[in-house]
Amino acid sequence: MESEIEGKLIAIAAPRAATDTRGRPLGDLRISVMDRCNFRCPYCMPRDTFGEDYRFLAGSERLSFDEIAKLSRQFAAEGVRKIRLTGGEPLLRSGLADLIAELSEIEGVDDLALTTNGVLLAQQAALLASHGLARVTVSLDTLNPATFRRLSGGYDGLGRVLDGIQAALEAGLAPVKVNAVIQRGINDGQVVELARHFRGTGVIVRFIEYMDVGNRNDWKPELVLPSHELRDAIAAHWPLKPIAATQRGEVALRYAYEDGAGEIGFISSVSEPFCGDCTRARLSSDGIFYTCLFATQGTDFRAPLRTGVSDEELRRMIRAVWHRREDRYSELRRLPADAVRPRKIEMYYIGG
Repeated sequence: MESEIEGKLIAIAAPRAATDTRGRPLGDLRISVMDRCNFRCPYCMPRDTFGEDYRFLAGSERLSFDEIAKLSRQFAAEGVRKIRLTGGEPLLRSGLADLIAELSEIEGVDDLALTTNGVLLAQQAALLASHGLARVTVSLDTLNPATFRRLSGGYDGLGRVLDGIQAALEAGLAPVKVNAVIQRGINDGQVVELARHFRGTGVIVRFIEYMDVGNRNDWKPELVLPSHELRDAIAAHWPLKPIAATQRGEVALRYAYEDGAGEIGFISSVSEPFCGDCTRARLSSDGIFYTCLFATQGTDFRAPLRTGVSDEELRRMIRAVWHRREDRYSELRRLPADAVRPRKIEMYYIGG
């Protein structure tokens, strides 16, 4: 039975998809459309680093919508079937609905989604849906106002985020997902309340283990709360049953409430790495192609784009980068204490 399921998952990958050194097909593209954000979350953009004097990209340094669409078409030609727009905060990018309309018409792309902190979502959800956005994921780590303020870097806005989630549901951006990063001693005591709040609403909460993304979040293994502990805490209130994956590269372990009140998920990059099935490519807002969330370097696509490179050459470049891909950072995370640790790309720059 297990081999039969595995065969079905592999079959879902596009026959023409480029594969890397470990046989992983290129299937997902995450595009950061904006390096700026209206929050200063300590685990992503801490205020002491990203203050008023921090130099973000100038508008001319970011890829234009035409450039993003051109690149996306070539990624689709090499196997990408899912595109997700990220940031920074993508809803800060003016005219984003126009880009969504263009991406939604790319042949072969059957899933177009967006990840946002949700503060601006209520005003834009209906417009984004009308232009072709299929799904939305909202980052929300707590329902406690004081903890929210702490985790957003001193900003209020919890009510606006919840309004944004409701607006997304009303606009049909389903399934709406909520991503909650859980840190021991900070918001671990609020996990059950998050599950309780969204049970029966159609919103899928995904609890994410705290990861060592970037270089500035002062990550320590002891701050990680393993997914199995979170699952057991929730199951003590509402029994759960596992849901089988529907496609290769699905990162969340999914569970349904036995009483039919929906589902939740757990993303366990630290305790149960899923590098072996990772199909994700990432494109920064200034056009650097990365093959891992924990990458230390990438390949510049903006310069070739702006010197008039052909579509065929872009596809050749995409294939060449992906064919060389060896990334499996999460499987190798626990280096000796005295090991030299390479400087990783910041999460706000390439999206989570």
